[in-house]
Amino acid sequence: MPRAIAFFKPCFVLSSFTHEEGETDKTTLSAFDLPKGVYAAGRLDYDSEGLLILSDDGDLIHRLTDPAHKLPKTYLAQVEGTPTDAQLEPLRRGLKIRIKSVDMLTKPCRARILPTEPELPPRNKPITPHGPTAWLELILTEGKKRQVRHMTAAIGLPTLRLVRTQIGPVTLQGLAPGQWRVTELPAMR
Repeated sequence: MPRAIAFFKPCFVLSSFTHEEGETDKTTLSAFDLPKGVYAAGRLDYDSEGLLILSDDGDLIHRLTDPAHKLPKTYLAQVEGTPTDAQLEPLRRGLKIRIKSVDMLTKPCRARILPTEPELPPRNKPITPHGPTAWLELILTEGKKRQVRHMTAAIGLPTLRLVRTQIGPVTLQGLAPGQWRVTELPAMR
């Protein structure tokens, strides 16, 4: 079975080990005591947090990020507003969003309103909402840049906090922000 690292990426950390041009004041993965020679399989936005899988196996990284494998990714999104089940229906069917001036149709996802606030570690910079908030669970099989934020905005529920809790069978369970563990992944074809 391929081995990988499950890492809880804190908010306001880049998903890379090096800075991109103009981002030298931002924290990178190199600030954490991760094993040498591993690279992130996919990304999480700078202002998002949660599960990031890293590996030194390029084939595994490709299989984890290739949309052909339809690996489900679970997100918890704190949104501004009071969502209704009917409001989530476009997410379940797939909806048109605009990313970097390009219109795209999202694949259908599973979406539900969480009845209670999930147990998550506090964010290092607390959220300051301007009205009521709620938590959604979204399970996607694709992942474009800032896609969840674009999707919730398209239905009138701006995302305030976004936490990826699971990729395929790998979860954040037992990890605090900045912590990691070696994990086993089932073989993927």
